[in-house]
Amino acid sequence: QVQLVESGGGLVQPGGSLRLACAASGFTFTLHAMSWVRRAPGKGLEWVAETNSSGGSMSYANSVKGRFTISRDNAKNTLYLQMNRLKPEDTAVYYCKRATATIAEGQGTQVTVSS
Repeated sequence: QVQLVESGGGLVQPGGSLRLACAASGFTFTLHAMSWVRRAPGKGLEWVAETNSSGGSMSYANSVKGRFTISRDNAKNTLYLQMNRLKPEDTAVYYCKRATATIAEGQGTQVTVSS
């Protein structure tokens, strides 16, 4: 079955950086576009970024454009999200998912941006 395991979250000060990783198994990773989504406290799921199956095309939510970078290593079945210049409003649980999935498929990783 599909397994997605996110890691790399934590507590960081405003302006800091974090790199999230998502280890994928149970499906053919190289055939799927992948996304990062997030859920802030008391809010719904927000799409953050997406990359196509090869990693050659990326798209971002306006709220993170220029600060976050999505990438993937198909040899390692792993998706990444490099987050720079973090803001308190980036505080959320971050999930990776197959782009076609309608729900978050992993357990998520908590990112807290606070001084």
